[in-house]
Amino acid sequence: RYLAAGALSVVLIAWLTIAEYLGSANVYFATSESAAPIVMLGLLIPLILAGLGFTFITGIRKFVSAVPLPLLVAAQVFRLEGGIFLVLWADGRLPWQFALPAGIGDVATGFFAAFVAWQLAMQTASAKRSTYVWSIFGIADLVVALTMGALTSPGRAHLFGLAMPNLYATAYPLVMVPTFAVPLALILHAIVLWRLRHQNPLRAKDQAALFSR
Repeated sequence: RYLAAGALSVVLIAWLTIAEYLGSANVYFATSESAAPIVMLGLLIPLILAGLGFTFITGIRKFVSAVPLPLLVAAQVFRLEGGIFLVLWADGRLPWQFALPAGIGDVATGFFAAFVAWQLAMQTASAKRSTYVWSIFGIADLVVALTMGALTSPGRAHLFGLAMPNLYATAYPLVMVPTFAVPLALILHAIVLWRLRHQNPLRAKDQAALFSR
């Protein structure tokens, strides 16, 4: 488990470093209506590699099976950072068609992550159902955000926000959202759903002890 944890930590840091380098080098930046959606590669490649690793590497499955489920859920508190979309919209720098659903959805997902994690830790009667609902909402939020990001940004799919193109979606540092934060969140959601389907939650007293440390 320690070896798997160390390996996954190295992979995560390497992924973050690569995403940071490519984003800051404006590799994904699109300004014309004919621009190819290169940013989708930054989203899809990590998801494909994560799926292959989870499917074929037993150590990864064993490691994520050992991580307390409440921690996997609570990790998505970082989605509160999506509130920056609302700040940029209020400042007139993002189209509302993208900023409102993406910002509100992320903030709601991040806020309820803490509540759902607490329910899991305490083994409340509605914990499992709440986790399913939260996960589906969180995934739907990401899908909507990605869709509206594409529909409001320069490129072949640009249909909305024509008066205020979403130039920030593929510009650094916000490009780190679709190339790192979104795939990471989707991976976490997938692991949580897999755990709910294939494993029993930790015993209530163990989870309570974890949160009391």
